[in-house]
Amino acid sequence: MSFLLIATIILVFVVVFQIAKASEYVSVLKGEEKSRAQNNRINAFLMLAFLVVGLIGVWWCNDLLYKKTLLPMTSASKEGMDIDKMLWITLAITGVVFVILQILLFTFVFRFQEKPNRKAFYFPHNNKLEVLWTVVPAIFLLVLVVFGLKYWFHMTGEAPKDAIEVEITGKQFNWIYRYPGHDGKFGKTYFKNIDENKSNPLGQLWDDPANQDDLVETSELHIPVNHPVKLIIHSRDVIHDVGLSQFRMKMDAVPGIPTTMWFTPQFTTEEMKKKTGNPDFVYEISCDQMCGPGHFGMRGIIVVDSEDDYKKWLDAQKPNYYAAFPEKAPGATPTPPPSTQDSSSVHRVTASIK
Repeated sequence: MSFLLIATIILVFVVVFQIAKASEYVSVLKGEEKSRAQNNRINAFLMLAFLVVGLIGVWWCNDLLYKKTLLPMTSASKEGMDIDKMLWITLAITGVVFVILQILLFTFVFRFQEKPNRKAFYFPHNNKLEVLWTVVPAIFLLVLVVFGLKYWFHMTGEAPKDAIEVEITGKQFNWIYRYPGHDGKFGKTYFKNIDENKSNPLGQLWDDPANQDDLVETSELHIPVNHPVKLIIHSRDVIHDVGLSQFRMKMDAVPGIPTTMWFTPQFTTEEMKKKTGNPDFVYEISCDQMCGPGHFGMRGIIVVDSEDDYKKWLDAQKPNYYAAFPEKAPGATPTPPPSTQDSSSVHRVTASIK
């Protein structure tokens, strides 16, 4: 198939080249001016044909690829519904403008083509036209920007008081999630304390009591449905970007500068499997910022649970403190102290040997 495609492209170029050479020979035989006028008429007709074929192509591509986009799938977050509304308004405005302008552009080329008895009308300036094509687009753009800023300030502003807070930290090339323990507080961290070999990927300070019940997860991010979730976003190395396409959210992860956003999931993972008809459906976290050679594989998974399932999952997790200090975990077998013998037993053993 690849060979056939390459051969077809080469053949098309050869045909176009031969047609061009034939046109040159015809122009020599007919005369340059007569040939130029004929080519002008042909080009004007081709522009009109290109308009029709192009609009049909746009409709066909939309009909073919629409189902593969995120547009037919409802936003998985309540806040994302507003983003979808803004997106549809933007597509409607730009779509109408696109179709009108393309029809005018190619129709004018055909209608006002060069003719021997037609003289071009020239005017250097028109105040009404200048105001029309400057003010009208500016008004539409201003409305869209205002909507965008409103939704942006909402999702990055103060989260509801009952929101669940989760830290998400990006590193080359995966995500690390941290949940506060029963005290509801995150422990302090220090980047120089980061040590993967000692089960401390975030640099937690173990002398801070708030750290001793924090949960650290690297495989999946679990969140409850119909409950506000606030993400506190960090980066361990370079700039990453938390992309939540199904939730219509995204936010940069910048080294040394925590960023935040919040949203409310409205469908569990199981519900989305049924809605999409895909038994393998998962919510994804993508890195939407080029971050290095492994950027393409920096993929995280979000599991949206029911309230009960989320509590069960949370109760089953163990604080990262016990991963760093397994001997302190509840029920751990204490390490026996080094065996010592009293002096009398040593003397008895020595005597028996002699």
